Amino acid sequence: MPGPQVFRTTLTMLLLAVFLAACGGGGQPAGAPTAAPADAPTAAPADAPTAAPTTGATGGTLRVGRTAAPDSLNPGAQYIVESYDLTEQIYDALIGINLQNEPIPQLAREFSVSEDGTTWTFTLHEGAMWHDGQPVTSEDVAFTYNMIREFSSFGLLTDYVSLIASIETPDPATVVIAFEGPVANTDERFSAIPILPKHIWDQFPDEASVLEFENAEMIGSGPFRLAEYRPGEFTRLAAVKDHYLSPPKIDELIFRVFGNDDAMVQALRAGEVDLIDPPRTVIRVLQSDPNVTVVEGSALTLSDIMFNITDPANCPEEGGICSGHPALRDVQVRRALAHATDKQQIIDVLVLGLGSPGLGLIMPGHGDAFHEGLEDYAYDTARANQILEEAGYLDTNGDGVREMPGDPSNSLEFRFSYPSDQYASEGPRLGELLTAMWGAAGVKILVQPLDSDALTSVCCPAFDFDVIFWGWSAGVDPSSLLGVLTTDNIPTGISETGYSNPEYDALYAQQQVTADRDERIRLLHQMQEIMLRDVPYIIPYYGEAVAAYRNDRFSGWVIDPDGRLNMFSRISFTVVEPVQ
Repeated sequence: MPGPQVFRTTLTMLLLAVFLAACGGGGQPAGAPTAAPADAPTAAPADAPTAAPTTGATGGTLRVGRTAAPDSLNPGAQYIVESYDLTEQIYDALIGINLQNEPIPQLAREFSVSEDGTTWTFTLHEGAMWHDGQPVTSEDVAFTYNMIREFSSFGLLTDYVSLIASIETPDPATVVIAFEGPVANTDERFSAIPILPKHIWDQFPDEASVLEFENAEMIGSGPFRLAEYRPGEFTRLAAVKDHYLSPPKIDELIFRVFGNDDAMVQALRAGEVDLIDPPRTVIRVLQSDPNVTVVEGSALTLSDIMFNITDPANCPEEGGICSGHPALRDVQVRRALAHATDKQQIIDVLVLGLGSPGLGLIMPGHGDAFHEGLEDYAYDTARANQILEEAGYLDTNGDGVREMPGDPSNSLEFRFSYPSDQYASEGPRLGELLTAMWGAAGVKILVQPLDSDALTSVCCPAFDFDVIFWGWSAGVDPSSLLGVLTTDNIPTGISETGYSNPEYDALYAQQQVTADRDERIRLLHQMQEIMLRDVPYIIPYYGEAVAAYRNDRFSGWVIDPDGRLNMFSRISFTVVEPVQ
């Protein structure tokens, strides 16, 4: 999607995406449609979405299966991939990013930069229209950026409008954005912000009212418009056949929510949906189905085990609970848990080997920005026990669980949560693995699955948790995820761990404005060293992208020769067409 460059993703949503999001998601309400068995009739259940009548269009309806629902229709309140899937189709950004990680026109048909690298000029496409019939102008672009600049938080978009000195609109088709100085990640900044219609969003007097706006109509300028939305069940989008840039070949796009992975997979095999991101455990089965094609490729995705290490002094005044176990604020405890985590076993069990051990928030797909020289914590249970023993965490009562130094009544028992609507099979498996792995070091976990909405509410900025298992998809710029560890983002809901380190903060700010490539890479390497040293996260693995689609229904999916997939984005949705 052109749009935000990172987002909280499901474990099965391992696709390179160009969107930003962090925690959260929608739970599965009772009565949502479920799939029929593979040998059952393929008619959709009564409460499933049906295609709207068409007037001679022959593009058909493409159905995408999901196991979680959007958390919001408001781009300023979205935090998970299921929401950004909609925003990507409905809204345009100034530019897009192609599969070669290159900027391409979107709302702006042309763009240029001044010699000093500080001022960008965009010329908008003629004929760009809002879905309610009003024309898109430079005033809409300026309004969107200026509104977000004024807010302390607008979803996970605020960082992308920082360092802007001015925005000018010399005419309805021209936008001039000047930065305070050269900025390193301009491609992501301009593809990250969905442009909003001023005539709808300027009615709100303050930040609170903007974030409370339900945005039920989602008026955008993208290649699809919102036609029907049933929370927890499905979202139906209608193609904008006269879109100024990329009119879809299909007529409709439906995102349908299933109660679990099994139901979603059976729906694919029964022909009730056309595209899913399958659980890795069923890949071999799907490959044996002649009507299903499974595609595997590279992705900028990772899974993470995040620790709540919030210092009480940094607990957010608004909404902060900060109930994390005090032992997790001790870096020795986190290092011991890193030694007690067998990443290869996790990869083998959770994703059937489709991944590689992770180190930090920058990934091998980011090229030489990835610090290849980092040495991970070796899986070594004896070393984990030694670290805890030397730090004073003893098992004084012999029950197999260590206690806080000087406080035998406070044992190392950590709440362990995961998004149950997204990680229905992977979460319990990891809970079992960590119960054994960390248990061998004298640490107990209490597995507490929560749906994505509930997990968001305890995560950020409440910090009302101990340990959470989730995942990220990153943008093409190596710094796209690094902002989640900055102190400034603790009260915004972007920080998940409450990590605070002035040295890290300074490096993050410096790399943002470092135009020299080699110098910026040096700064990024330093940040990765600090993160590995301080262990706010354990990164079990970097994932691979997998998609499964009905080859008898639609063709034309976009798959890069280098193996990158973008089958769940507008890059594919606007070009696929029915199989004849």
